[in-house]
Amino acid sequence: MKRIFAFRLHKKIFILLIFFTALNCKENSEVIGRNNMNTEKKKANHLISEKSPYLLQHAYNPVDWYPWGEEAFAKAKAEDKPIFLSIGYSTCHWCHVMERESFEDSSVAEIMNKYFVAIKVDREERPDIDNIYMTVSQMLNGSGGWPLTIIMTPDKKPFFAGTYIPKESRGNRIGLIDLLERIDQLWQTEREKIDGSADEISLHLENAYSSSGVVSLDGSILDEAFDNFNAKFDAQFGGFGNAPKFPSPHNLMFLLRYWKSSGNEKSLKMVEKTLTEMRKGGIFDRVGFGFHRYSTDREWTLPHFEKMLYDQAMLASAYTELFQITKNNDFKKTAEEIFTYVLRDMTSPEGGFFSAEDADSDGEEGKFYVWTAQEIDRLLPSEDSEIFKFYFNVKKAGNFRDEAARKPTGNNILYVGKSVSETADSFGKTEEEITGALERSREIIFKAREKRIHPSKDDKILTDWNGLMISALAKAGKIFDEPKYIQAAERCASFISGKLTNENGSILHRYREGEAAIDGYIDDYAFLAQGLTELYEATFELNYLIRAKELTDFAIANFWDEENGGFFFTRNNGEKLPARSKDFYDGAIPSGNSVMLLNLIKTGRFTAKEKYETYADKLVGAFSASVKRNPTAYGQFLSGFDFLANQSFEIIIVAEQNDDRVRQISKVLESVFVPNKVALFLPTGEKETVNSFAPFTKDYETLNDKPTIYVCRNYSCALPTNDAEKMLELLKQ
Repeated sequence: MKRIFAFRLHKKIFILLIFFTALNCKENSEVIGRNNMNTEKKKANHLISEKSPYLLQHAYNPVDWYPWGEEAFAKAKAEDKPIFLSIGYSTCHWCHVMERESFEDSSVAEIMNKYFVAIKVDREERPDIDNIYMTVSQMLNGSGGWPLTIIMTPDKKPFFAGTYIPKESRGNRIGLIDLLERIDQLWQTEREKIDGSADEISLHLENAYSSSGVVSLDGSILDEAFDNFNAKFDAQFGGFGNAPKFPSPHNLMFLLRYWKSSGNEKSLKMVEKTLTEMRKGGIFDRVGFGFHRYSTDREWTLPHFEKMLYDQAMLASAYTELFQITKNNDFKKTAEEIFTYVLRDMTSPEGGFFSAEDADSDGEEGKFYVWTAQEIDRLLPSEDSEIFKFYFNVKKAGNFRDEAARKPTGNNILYVGKSVSETADSFGKTEEEITGALERSREIIFKAREKRIHPSKDDKILTDWNGLMISALAKAGKIFDEPKYIQAAERCASFISGKLTNENGSILHRYREGEAAIDGYIDDYAFLAQGLTELYEATFELNYLIRAKELTDFAIANFWDEENGGFFFTRNNGEKLPARSKDFYDGAIPSGNSVMLLNLIKTGRFTAKEKYETYADKLVGAFSASVKRNPTAYGQFLSGFDFLANQSFEIIIVAEQNDDRVRQISKVLESVFVPNKVALFLPTGEKETVNSFAPFTKDYETLNDKPTIYVCRNYSCALPTNDAEKMLELLKQ
């Protein structure tokens, strides 16, 4: 996201904005449904018919919330009122702090309803709206976060941006009540200046997504990115920088590709250290598995407890690839445990994957996940309890500090304090005995935890995040040779095909309670195409590859910026917003543009059609200046660029459709880490179908009537071979 931190506004309004803006931007989590709320005695507002769990949380607020739509804007214009826009998501902790303090308060609601038209937006349902107004926050404040608070004119032009705002003024920080009254006063008395500021902000917003120029990129940008990551690397605890620490697995996967292409062992060691420390830390749920959103400390011990589907998908992919390289079963086990959590707790009956789980339960953040030493003693046999407490650093006084107050709570978050070997030495047991005791204890603790009040679940199904999970499951399925993961990926792909796909082949963004809605964004097309490509290489079912190409073609036709290059976030005929955003920064999840870069390259290699790599080159050019300025902000993008800049392979396997030896060839192929490749299966009895998709394959035949492998570099192929080991030799040359 391009930041514009300074520009001239009308002086009086600029001072007002700087003074009023809430400066500390809090991210993340809380409850989906207020089960303890007596909704029968409260009047529903205009959110009551929505599907978003986040909007439904606010449906009984005394604030007269509207969903984003023409009804709200027409009311604001008719009554000449500014719009109070609040953007968040269902597992956002500070969103719900603000709700409890202000939006459930009748005195605040009275002011809001009198002077404003209030609109609620779920950022996960409408990332297009969130992108636009988060850019405004970055422009005005140099920072952003959720809840995002925007005040704007009835024609959607913003003139104030903030994040969490307390109800009452505190010191030199204005509270919401005072802010609302001051804004109303200015709206009545300084309207011309407000309108002038809103116009100027909107003008800068329109320019925020324009091209920053084209510079030449070559392989040295990969070296620069590594050097920058290396400078930020925490050699003691892994990860980059200080607290808070976010997983950002796409950066780790770039470092694996850099290791592969450069031979730089430090790059691999950085990933090993980071993923090892993360697994040991409290950011990993040692009882029920899965990763929490981020660590509030440098050591990965104290998490923010929310769990997001996209983190599970991308971290599973990173652990899978690291296992493929190192053959260390701890990394494989971690990926498998992530999938255990997702398939157990985050999978819908139809096969789609839910979005998130909350940090809070029973009104308290992290309560579901923490334990007192006394609870563990009651649940476990004496010796097992002592082993469990020793290994997981459980203290009688507690090891868990409240995130906000930083004071001990008497509870413990489970993280690895001692190794298995240290634990075995301390208790005079073998490592196998310790491992058995820990797993036995974990199962008991898990069953006990299941009886607690669970964190709320955001059960909407998002196409883009599901695409990430399809990719992770398919990748693990082929590398681990585990059919159940491939089956889960196929089931999800079938769900999206049946429930989130229009007759013309376009896709929808969100599904919940039987309703699919919202035109897909570039992320939906990019992530789903990536997942289906990965699923093809796990199954060699051509329909997946054909569909991935269709999605890529649709994206080119409907999202491509013909003037400056790159993909817009919304399609050509989408809703008109104050600006049309174009994301390329790889933040918590990669941008659609970064993922599309690799999709274009792979589609070009599968089909040998030049147009796809031409678009890839244009995409690189569109964002080259930004990447050059700050390469570590574009980890996913650089993974695609690594494919272009370094050696890559096309592998064609020719055999009969049901020849079991093809699976063995695939197993050998996936036993080594060769990320810059495509693998195409050409069944001898159905060559015409593949030939129509990839015409260059028409002359490939079997050798000696056996499954035959062609290893090619830019369609220049070595001599065919029937020997899978020979294939590996060619890949290593």
